[in-house]
This record gives sequence, structure tokens and C-alpha cells, in this order.
Amino acid sequence: MSSPDNNEPTKSNAEAKGSSEERRPMIEAIGLSKFYGPFAAAREVTFSVSEGELVAFLGPNGAGKSTTMKMLTGYIAASEGEARIAGHNMMEDRIAGSRRLGYLPENGPLYPEMTPISMLDFFAEARGITSTKKRDHIDRVINICDLSSVAHKPISKLSKGFKQRVGMSQALLHDPDVLILDEPTAGLDPNQIRGVRDTMRRLAETKTILLSTHILQEVEAMADRVVMINEGRLVYEGDVETLRNSGNGDLNQAFHSLTHHDIA
Repeated sequence: MSSPDNNEPTKSNAEAKGSSEERRPMIEAIGLSKFYGPFAAAREVTFSVSEGELVAFLGPNGAGKSTTMKMLTGYIAASEGEARIAGHNMMEDRIAGSRRLGYLPENGPLYPEMTPISMLDFFAEARGITSTKKRDHIDRVINICDLSSVAHKPISKLSKGFKQRVGMSQALLHDPDVLILDEPTAGLDPNQIRGVRDTMRRLAETKTILLSTHILQEVEAMADRVVMINEGRLVYEGDVETLRNSGNGDLNQAFHSLTHHDIA
């Protein structure tokens, strides 16, 4: 791969594609709330991710990240508010929105008795990918997710890192332009995390991505912006540098300040 001209400053993905104001929103949370009786898992969450951005979605355990992501994908219905993917209301027009969306839930369901190849073949059929295009789609995601060495092994025999790649491959199978990924590096070792990070960088060149993570190094390495929630409410939306500065140059301190409440 050629290196950039030394006289040319490098640009982030977002800078190379123009400011967020110039690009259309591809992921929109508009006043999203989810109530379970008196408990609010999410309350009036509003943010957007513009075309071509990779946005990190942060918050402590139980903050409402997974609930918000499930509402955005149409997996669960919002109690209040609206979720839109590529302009499609995910309650009223979910099928059209799903064609534009790849979703990897935390601990995404896999079929352990299948091989990656057979599972991808099954999902291709379910998504209505024609037989003439199916092989190209499967070969493409096998290559992107580096699954060729395990493509014909039972999923039950694979390491967690490879299982995570298999989950990613099914989210990418129909070549969506929007990805919502919930903790794709959870439980992986450093080498596996590096592999996922490399995949994210490649995908960010052509996709719009909302990525939930607890690893702040991942945020600094990849994200164009940060959205953070705590106790179901939005507490920060902005660039990584501003967030870091709010913690006196320490991203961990900034995260702690926005999400920690001392108990008297």
C-alpha cells in the first residue's frame, strides 16, 4: 500500500468525506425512550450519524447502549420517539431500512452445528440474494473477515475471535451501507482485537458505522465522533479531542466524570 505524500497532511475518514453538515444522516435517534414499567432503559435519546462516519457509542454497563441499538435497528419497539436508518422509519418501514443495515448484536446468535460457509449460504437465501450473486457475496465477506482457514469447520469448534468474525460476516453479507455493531471486541484477546480493529478501518472507508465499545483506545484509534449515554440519557455528543480535554487530556477521566456518581 502506497504511503501518502509527505507534503500532504493526512485526513481522517470524516475529513476526507466532508463535514457532517454536508452529509446526510444515515442513523437517527429522535427522542428514543424505552420503558419497562416504571424503569426507563433509555430516555429521550437523540443523536445522528452522518454518511461515512464511524461513531463510537460509549457508556458503562447498564447505561442503555444495547437497548438504544436494538431500537435503532427495529429489533425492539421504542416506547417513545423514532429511529431512522437511511431515512427509513424502522417501525413503519423496517424491511426497506433493513436492506441498508447490517447489525451485529452483542453475543450475536450463531448456528454451532453449521460451518461459516453453510451459515452464510443460509442467510443469503433468507435475504433473497439470487443464486447467481450468492457466491460472490459469500466470497467477499469470507475475504473481508479473513475466514478462509475456517470456512468449512463447524462453528462450535471455532475460537471466540473466529465466531465474532462469523457474526460480522453475516452482518456484511448483503453489502449494507450502514453498520450497527454492539461490542464486537468483547472478550477477545489483544491479537483478536487488533484484527477486528483492522477490519473496522477497512469498512469505515465505505460504510457508516455506529460502534459500541468499552475500550477507549479503540475510540482514539478509529472514531470520528463519540456519543455517550449514562443511566439511559445522552451525556455527550461530540469529537474525541473535546471529550479528552474535558478530562484534562485523559479520556478515561473524561469517561469517569460523565458516568460516575458518588454514593453518599
